[in-house]
Amino acid sequence: MKEIQQFFIRQFITVPISFGSWLYLLFGASMNPFAAAGIWVAIYLGGTFSIKQIQLASNIKKLGMSRSEYNHIKGQLTEAKKKIKRLNSLYGQVRSVQAFRQVYEINGLARRILGIVKTNPKKFYHVDKFFYAHLDSAVELTSKYALLVNQPLKDKDLRIALQNTRETLGDVNKQLEQDLRSALAPDIQQLQMEIDFVDSTMNQDRPLLEMKGDIPNDRN
Repeated sequence: MKEIQQFFIRQFITVPISFGSWLYLLFGASMNPFAAAGIWVAIYLGGTFSIKQIQLASNIKKLGMSRSEYNHIKGQLTEAKKKIKRLNSLYGQVRSVQAFRQVYEINGLARRILGIVKTNPKKFYHVDKFFYAHLDSAVELTSKYALLVNQPLKDKDLRIALQNTRETLGDVNKQLEQDLRSALAPDIQQLQMEIDFVDSTMNQDRPLLEMKGDIPNDRN
């Protein structure tokens, strides 16, 4: 949402400036139309790039991160999106209802984690194992399962391998659930602190309210 807002801010600034410059060069300075158009494009692209860099620097400063950290996390998000896309492509190859449900749940958990880290890149450090290992395991296991389940052989060894893979996918699913809890843990802790603060404030005010209610009774 913030990226969209910043995009429109860039357009709001660069479009009028570049267009106004083009009009001035074309009619005020009587410049060649092609040259004026070239300068218009250069002003637009240069202005957009400059403002985007300023916005990026401001975002990184607010996050309290270095540019290298931010770029690393952004790269990890890009790679994770590719892995989830690969996971989605395996839906049609997984014939077991149980395995399909597991892949569906894994996909949903992975997307939630990506959304959280995208909104707050600092949470990457709460779920770094998801990016470095857990998501890879999910994609690799699902790929192997899709390969095995589509083989013409249906002997005992293959059935055992498929069963083991489904059970391991269940373990991976539980691990991703734990990753999601880790990503949400700071928010839950902050919410609990706010609840405790409100409760404490209300408890401090309650004796005063009780005293006000007791005044008529004391007079009687």
